[in-house]
Amino acid sequence: MYKINEVFETIQGEASFTGTPSIFLRLQGCPVGCAWCDTKQTWEVDNLYKVSLDETVEKKADSDHWGEGSAEQILALFKARGYNAKHVVITGGEPCMYDLNPICALLHQHGYSTQIETSGTFEILVPEQTWVTVSPKINMRGGYKVLSSAMQRANEIKHPIAMQKHVEELEALFVTTGVSPKLVYLQPISQKVSATKLAIDTCIEKNWRLSIQVHKYLGIN
Repeated sequence: MYKINEVFETIQGEASFTGTPSIFLRLQGCPVGCAWCDTKQTWEVDNLYKVSLDETVEKKADSDHWGEGSAEQILALFKARGYNAKHVVITGGEPCMYDLNPICALLHQHGYSTQIETSGTFEILVPEQTWVTVSPKINMRGGYKVLSSAMQRANEIKHPIAMQKHVEELEALFVTTGVSPKLVYLQPISQKVSATKLAIDTCIEKNWRLSIQVHKYLGIN
């Protein structure tokens, strides 16, 4: 059973799948503790806020209410809502607190592609065809280390930055894990002008790519 904060259909606004119609499955629970997290409502799993699975669909505002559902119930929910998108993004929270093999395998059987977005601090349990986006959370207050196995499994690295030290931390992580992925995105935190300039300059210098959170510029989820 998966604990679900939110389900909605939108356009993916980040990294390789930017512009792709997507169903977002946002799972509840995350102990990593990122200071700039924009989904802090997903951190705690409090039974006082448990609701029906249907109440997690298309929320009007962020909340820490969550519902529970099996892979089969989640698929049925997608179909009941009449979603057209065939790309499913499993995010959180920290989705890799869960074994994602059952939900991803079932979705693949029904013609969906899957993508997960993870901090890289938990073992990644997904099928081979699932696209893995690791946004490595380095030196966060939760004290979790980014796993070498997560870096090795990543199809892309998406790293939020605001200052030079964030770039340096990423480079140091490549050294300590022994993994230098070919596909690296830098994402300016909060669309700040200085962070955006730093990301652009660094991407040009290192032949990395820029991710600018298109959905926030468009004013959509």
